Amino acid sequence: MPVPDFQTLMRPLLEEYATGGERPIADVRAALATRFELTEEELAERLPSGLARTFVNRVGWATTYLYRVGLLSRPRRAVYAITERGWEVLTANPARIDLSVLSQFSEFAEFTTGSGGAGAATEESVVTETATPEERIDAAYQELRQALMAEVRERVSAVSFAAFEDLVLDVLHAMGYGDGTEDSRLRTGGSGDAGIDGVIREDRLGLDVVYVQAKHWEGSVGRPVVQGFVGALQGARASKGIIFTASAFSREAREYAASVSPRLVLVDGERLASLMIDYNVGVSERETYAVKRVDSDYFGGDE
Repeated sequence: MPVPDFQTLMRPLLEEYATGGERPIADVRAALATRFELTEEELAERLPSGLARTFVNRVGWATTYLYRVGLLSRPRRAVYAITERGWEVLTANPARIDLSVLSQFSEFAEFTTGSGGAGAATEESVVTETATPEERIDAAYQELRQALMAEVRERVSAVSFAAFEDLVLDVLHAMGYGDGTEDSRLRTGGSGDAGIDGVIREDRLGLDVVYVQAKHWEGSVGRPVVQGFVGALQGARASKGIIFTASAFSREAREYAASVSPRLVLVDGERLASLMIDYNVGVSERETYAVKRVDSDYFGGDE
């Protein structure tokens, strides 16, 4: 089964603490993993950012909410116990405990809005949300990134053929291909280029070279184009090459590229846009947000 959302985890988590005594959250987390029959793959699943495991993150937020509204106490770092209020809520809500249940307590508004009574609209949106704050940040980031990728692809489609050849060399240079100097990249596109539009020299003497072809097409790039470039690579005694396109490659083209020598990499329009964003080619940072957490070492044992 998929990893439960953090609200679904609240009542089972509280039930685990109702079995008695103070318990480390790690032990309860393991018990919940067994209870929900999560596989090793599901337990290893990470948030899109890759910064935390999804299950650990969701259990952490379920615990945080239960603790902040007084259903759990924390006698020491990473160790919790059920409170009298926790028992009352557990008894009164046999089916499910979620944010709509927790919102009856004044501590909920203080925790979610930073005040005792303001922010009712924000509270309502939080109550209906099943994703953790990190997951909402990741989702918003992915939405912004997809919109940016669409805009980048539109701009790339509008540049000239010559500008596209320069663009792909810029991307490779930004990725670290070449010896770090402008002289390590050479655009060769033009008549008589034998299908090779650019060259990246990975060392000063040019002993290791990457050959590049740029196809600024609207339609899909097929196998014949890839075969032609492989022939050009063999003629140049090259060991590796890359074909970039602003559009896409056919299935036959990809299958052929995966089976030939010299080594050949195909980069379609979507991947090109992604690389441009990752390596800041044609894009620039507008805002930077730092997500911080408490430094447990600084506080000498506090979570």
